[in-house]
Amino acid sequence: MSSRTTGGLGLVRSSNAGKPTWTLVGSGALAHARTDHVHTADLEATAVDKQLLRAGVEDVMDAVDRYSATLASTPGGAGWLHVQHVPVRRFVAEIVCKLLALNAWPPFASAPGPLALAPYEGLVGLRSSSSREYLAYTVTWSGVAYVLGAAAPHNPTRSAQLRNRARTSTANTEPSPLPPDLGRQDVLALSWTSRHAATLTPVLAELARDGQKSLLLDLATDAAERYSAGSVRGIELRSAPSDLFTLSGTAEGLHRSDDEHLVQVGGHGVQLARLVRLLSVLIETSGGCTQPSWRTVVRAESWLDDMLSTTRPHTVLLSNDTSPLGVLAAHAAERHGANSVHVQHGAWTAESVAWPALHSRDIIVMGERDLALGRGWARHPEAEVHVLGQPRFDVLAGLSRQAQRRYLDKLLAPGGRRAPARIAVWACQPFNPDHLKSHADLLLDGLAKADGDWGLVIAPHPAQGADAFTALVKRDGGPPVAVADPRVGARGCLAGADALASAYSTCGIEAALLGIPVLEIGPPGERTLGLAGHGLATRCDGTGDVAEALSGVRAGRAPIPRAALDAVCRWRGDSAARIARLITDRAFSGPRADASTHHNPGAAASPQDEGASVR
Repeated sequence: MSSRTTGGLGLVRSSNAGKPTWTLVGSGALAHARTDHVHTADLEATAVDKQLLRAGVEDVMDAVDRYSATLASTPGGAGWLHVQHVPVRRFVAEIVCKLLALNAWPPFASAPGPLALAPYEGLVGLRSSSSREYLAYTVTWSGVAYVLGAAAPHNPTRSAQLRNRARTSTANTEPSPLPPDLGRQDVLALSWTSRHAATLTPVLAELARDGQKSLLLDLATDAAERYSAGSVRGIELRSAPSDLFTLSGTAEGLHRSDDEHLVQVGGHGVQLARLVRLLSVLIETSGGCTQPSWRTVVRAESWLDDMLSTTRPHTVLLSNDTSPLGVLAAHAAERHGANSVHVQHGAWTAESVAWPALHSRDIIVMGERDLALGRGWARHPEAEVHVLGQPRFDVLAGLSRQAQRRYLDKLLAPGGRRAPARIAVWACQPFNPDHLKSHADLLLDGLAKADGDWGLVIAPHPAQGADAFTALVKRDGGPPVAVADPRVGARGCLAGADALASAYSTCGIEAALLGIPVLEIGPPGERTLGLAGHGLATRCDGTGDVAEALSGVRAGRAPIPRAALDAVCRWRGDSAARIARLITDRAFSGPRADASTHHNPGAAASPQDEGASVR
C-alpha cells in the first residue's frame, strides 16, 4: 500500500522489548520509514466486510448499553442512550470500521500490537459533509489508540476543528400570529425537516376536515427546513423556544474513570469507560435538531410535557421516532396517555437506518415490502403496522409535467437558448464530497456516452448546500449541467424529466409511480432503494450501465404491474385520508378513547389486508 506525503498521519511499525508496536506519526516521516508503514487515509479507504461491521457495532452497542445506560436519564425517565442511540451508533460504527480496516492491512494482521497516539491530536473530530447542518462526528486515529488503552496526557477530547467550530445562530422565530391560549387539541404533530412537514400536513388537513384540531410543533433549526404556515383551519403552528437548540454543557455522569471493563472487536479490547468519555462529546455539543445536546434533550422534554399537559391530545403524530427528538416524543406520548402514530417518510432498506427501532404504537408504512421491516423494528409492546402509502405522494396525480419541463429547460438553456432534447434529474443525498464526486463522475460520463442529446439537472437534497455542486456546473465539456433551486428540489421537477437518477432518494419511488425511468446509481455493493428488484428501476454501477439505460429511454417502457408498484408504495391518492381515519378510529374505539370527545369516529382505516399487527 503506497504512502502519501501530503499531510495527515501515518502508522509506522516499531518495537518495544521485541514486541511489535505501531506509532502514529506525521505523514512526512513516512518517506524515511524503514519498517512497515501506511498513511491513515489509505486505511480509511479500505473496504471492510459489512457483516463484520454490523456484528461489531451490535456487540459494542450492547456492551455500552449494559455498562452505561443508567448513568444519565431525563426527569421523565428516558435514558441517555435510549434517546441518543442514533448519533452514538454512528460514532461507534466509525470506531469499528477503523479497527476492521487496521486488521485488514496485512502488516498489522501478521504482527498486531498496541497503538501509540499522536500527542496533542484531538480524539473526536468532524468528517466532511455536504449537509448544511448535520455534524458528521468521527473518531480520530489517536481516538482509536485512546479507547484501546494508549496514554493520552496531552490530548484534548475535541479536535481543533470541533473546538473552533463557529456556533451559528439557530434562533427559531415563532410564527405570527399565535393564539393566546392553545387549549385542547386532538393531535400533536412534530416536524423538524421539510420531509416530515410534507408527510404530516396532508394528514392534519384531512383531520381538520373531520373537525379534528391539530397543533404542529416545528422544531427545525435550519431555516430551509421549516414549515411555512398554511391557511388550513384547525391546524395551529408553534415553533420551539428560540434558544432550545443552543444549549451545551458537560454530561457529568458519562465522565468515567478508567476501569477493567472491555468489549472485544476483532481481537482489540475497547475500554468502555474511555469510549463513553468520547461519546459524551457528541451529546455535550449542540448539533441542532438532528443531534441535540443532552441539555437540549432535558429542556425539550420539559417543554413537550407542558405542551401535552396543556393540549391533552389523543394522538402524537410523528414522521421519525428513531432519532433523538422522535424517541423523546414517543416516550412523552406514552407517559401522557396519548397514542403515538409514526408515518414512514422515506424508503427503508435493511441497512438504511442507523438504528432499526420504531417506538410508536401505530406504524404507517408505504408498501408491502415494508411490512416485515416495520414488524422487525417495532419496539412498542402493542405495535401494529399498516400499509397505507405515502401522504405526500397523494398530489402526484395533479402535477403539471409541462410546467416542470419548462422549468428544467430554463435551467439548462437560460436566455432562450436551445435546451437539450432529453433531460435527466439527479436526486442527490448529502454524501461527503468524495462520495458525491464519484456519483457525479459515473452519471456525467454515462450521459456523455448515451445516445441522444442529454442534459443534467442536479437536485440537491433538502439538507444539502447547493454550493457542493459548483465544480460540477463549471466542468469543461460534456453534457450541460444546472442545479435546481433547493426550494424546488427533485420533487418539484422530476415529473418533467426523461429519467431520474439517484442512489436511494425517495424521489426514485415518486418517479416510478409516474412512469419515469429510474436509474439506481453507485458502485457495486452500495445500497439503493432496491427498486430494480421490483422491475421499477435499472441498477447502474458503471458508466456503460448509465449510457445503456439512458439510450434505451427512447424505446419506451412497458406498463408496470400494479402489484410491483404496491410492493414499494400503495398509491391511490387517498393515503392522507386513510391515515386520518385510522387516527380517529383508534382515538374513539381504542382503550385510550376519551368519552368526553365530541367528534364522531371515522370509518375503519383500511381493508383487512392493509393492516397487520406486529404481534
